[in-house]
Order: sequence, then C-alpha cells, then structure tokens
Amino acid sequence: MIQAAVQTERDTVRCAIYTRKSHEEGLDQDFNSLDAQREACEAYVTSQKHDGWAVLPNRYDDGGFSGGNTDRPALQRLLREIEAGQVDVVLCYKLDRLSRSLADFIRLMERFEKHNVSFVSVTQRFDTKSSMGRLTLNVLLSFAQFEREIIGERIRDKVAAAKRKGKYTGGPPILGYDVDREARRLLVNAEEADLVRLIFRRFLVLRSTLKVAQELNSQGYRTKSWTTKKGTAREGKPWHKMSVHRVLTNRKYVGEVTHRGHVYPGEHEAIVNRRTWERVQTLLATNRHSRAGETRRKTAALLKGVIRCGHCGRAMGTTFTTRRGRRYRYYLCNRAEKHGRDACPVKSVAASEVERVVVEQLRHVFRTPELVARTFRAVQAKADEQRCVHRRERHNLETRAAELKRAIRRLASTGGEGFLAEEIETLNKELTAVEQRLKSIDDTPGETKVDLPTEQEVHEALRNVDPLWDQLFPAEQERIVRLLVKEVVVNTDGLVLRLQTNGLRSLVAELEGAPA
Repeated sequence: MIQAAVQTERDTVRCAIYTRKSHEEGLDQDFNSLDAQREACEAYVTSQKHDGWAVLPNRYDDGGFSGGNTDRPALQRLLREIEAGQVDVVLCYKLDRLSRSLADFIRLMERFEKHNVSFVSVTQRFDTKSSMGRLTLNVLLSFAQFEREIIGERIRDKVAAAKRKGKYTGGPPILGYDVDREARRLLVNAEEADLVRLIFRRFLVLRSTLKVAQELNSQGYRTKSWTTKKGTAREGKPWHKMSVHRVLTNRKYVGEVTHRGHVYPGEHEAIVNRRTWERVQTLLATNRHSRAGETRRKTAALLKGVIRCGHCGRAMGTTFTTRRGRRYRYYLCNRAEKHGRDACPVKSVAASEVERVVVEQLRHVFRTPELVARTFRAVQAKADEQRCVHRRERHNLETRAAELKRAIRRLASTGGEGFLAEEIETLNKELTAVEQRLKSIDDTPGETKVDLPTEQEVHEALRNVDPLWDQLFPAEQERIVRLLVKEVVVNTDGLVLRLQTNGLRSLVAELEGAPA
C-alpha cells in the first residue's frame, strides 16, 4: 500500500498555471481576466488527467505587468520553484502571456529545458517537447513581438499628436505645477511658481547653477514633492546643480511643450515671462560655450602650468601619441622634448594616471578638512615670522628715509651748488631706492594679517565638495585644481603634490559665500 502511494506521487505531472495582464483595469472585479485565463488552463489540465496531470495550488498571477521584460514578481517566483524541481509543466492561456519578447522567451525556454520543464499554450495547442511545437512557438512569438512593436508605434504617434496640440501626456509633475489627472492638464501651484521665478532671478544674479543650488539648500528649499497615482509619496530632495539646470531649461515654464526637437504652444499657463526666459537661456549658452571652449583648450592638460620635472626642475608640457587607433596623453619634460628623451630620466608620465592621483589627493583633502586647517595654521605661523622680519626692515627703512629727507633739506637750504648739488643728487637716488623697497614690502602678499577659518568652519565648507566633484563641469574641476595646487613635482619614484594655502582659503571663502 505504501509502495503504491509512492508510485502515484512519482507519476504525477505537476502543472503550474501562469497568468498575466498588462493593465490593472478590471482586476478588482469578482471574475477578472486572470481568473478567466486560469479557468481555461485548469480545463486543459483536466483533459490531460489520464496522463497524471494535476494543477499545483500556488497561483502565479502578474496583474499590471508588461510582457516586454521578465521583471515580474509572480514569474520570478515561478522560476525559483522550477529551479527547485517543484514544477513539471508551465501552462499559459496564450504564449504572449509568458513573454512578448522573442529573446526573453528563448531564454525562458532554455531555463525550462534545463530543468526538464515543458511549456504549453492551451489555446494554441502545442507543446515545447516536440520539434514542431518549438518551430510553431518561434513563428507565433515573432508575430507577438511584431504586434507589440506596432502597439508601441501607435502609442508614440498618439503622444506626438497630443504634444502638437500642447497637451500634457503624463510623467512626474514638475516644480510649479500640479496635475489634474481627470482633465490631464497642468495647473499652476502658486507657492511653487514663486520658487521657480526665484530660481530664474537668482541665476541671473549669481550666474552659476551650483551657487543657486547652494543658496536654495541653505534657505531650506527642496525639489518637487508629489504623490503617485498609486498613492506613494515622493518627498523633495536637496538641490544640486543639475536639478537647477533642469528647471532653467524646461520650456513648460514659458507655456510650451517639446517633442523630438520641436516646440509647440502648451495648454497650461506660463510661470516665467519670455524676457526672463531668453535672458537665462542666453546666459546658459554663454556659460556653456565658454566652458566648452575652455575645456577644449585646457582640460586636456588639467595640470598645465603646475606640473614640473623633479630631476630637471623644468615645466612639463602635454604631448600625444596614437596606438592602435587610440590616443594617449602624456606630460613630457621640456628638457626631454628639446634635447631628446635620454636627456632626462623622468622623461614623461601618463597624463590620465598623474591627474587621477592628484584628484584623489584633493578629494582626500575634501574628506579630511582638518588637514587643511592644520596647514593653514602652519603657514600662518611662518607668515607671522616673515611679517616680523618685514616690520623690522620697514622700521629701519622709514628711519633711513627720514634721515635722508632731513639731510637733503639741510643741504638745499645752503644753496646746493657745486659739490653740494652732487651730494644732494646722491641722497635723492638713495631715497628713491629706499621708498621703492618700502613699496615692495607693502605690496608683498600676506603682509596683511588675515584671520584663518577654524577647523570646524573649514570642515563645514569643504565637506560637500567631494560628493559634488563628479557633477562639476571639467572646466570647473580644472579651476579648483588651479586654485588649490601650487605644483606637482614628478620624480622617477613618484610625485609630490604641494597645495596653495591662499587657494584653499579662497575656496573656503567661496563656499561660505564670503569674499576671499
């Protein structure tokens, strides 16, 4: 009796029924499309009961999921159970319920065959265990994919026609507007519209998307918060330069819609006037062209002007070489360039590699601004010593200048003729030299005492630079490198990076919004 029970269990053909519907419409009904598909499959299994077919109790229903990909929860669960050896046959109402992509279907069939699982389409009457079934399957699936592409074309044509009429065609709402889902229109959100206009005004003043983003964040503003059709809340996020740029370049704010490079009048109300819009676009274009020009001229040599050879002490310029169709950049020692590569042991260094190392070191500084603060204080101590030397020299020079002026006045009061005139001329020359030296001391950088930021101030100013680095334009990255790097010395065994404290101080002041 026990042996018979084991034999029956082994001969049972375990059938999993998979159902799918692209849209959620009607799924809340008592008997929906998924139920109809399952009922048809169950009837087919019943007709094969004499071969031991039996429906598994688990349901594999994907309601509201496209057949264009396999990222569907019920399908993924079914695949896991197939791999666990719990399924013998997969049944669908039609083959396009499983997939509308030929490539995806072939991959699914490969996984089925790997685990000895067959596929049956109950309305199309074929089984993948037979060669004829596989041939018919591929033909029918090709038509299913063709139908999907035709539907896609129809949808795209419909969207294009709606855009030409200026209609809202879906998508997440943008700052300044709310969506009337029933009328499918954009409605102005007065409070957000004021923020949009503020962004346009501040960009015209600051001329930098990054500075506008920093200002918005400091004032507590966030990007658009909204709720999806399913009721999911999407909270606003902090601003960054790209989110500001998207606002500044969105033609919806002047009452227009775009589609594939064409612009059409929109049904919605404009938020920004045409004059402000055009001024902002002109400024953006100017910035973009200047950045692009500067990038073309300079960013191919990020370290130009600051990199030098540690052996020869000479500057290193850029050079290029092409190998197998690829272009490689190098920094080449000027001595090696003029006198041959054997004239310098350093010769050249790969530009990408040395630039990567320098940028990594700078980003390490951004992540540990305490190093910058300590550097500031070390330089401040040296600057204090230098100022003491200059003060003593200035005092001596001022004393000498006063003595010379008294001597010149005394000699001039006696008539200043003959020998006395020559002596007055000599004294005047010395006085001129003394005054020039005094002026050079007064013009020396660092003569004025500057209060350096505290370590906490430096940390607060620099902590956001590192995560923003990859979002900066190449020309902006270069500007920061030029601001911070005093020199990069390349030796045969490595390189030395020296920072400019004044540049660090300027960057901190810039990030804090204060004059450097």
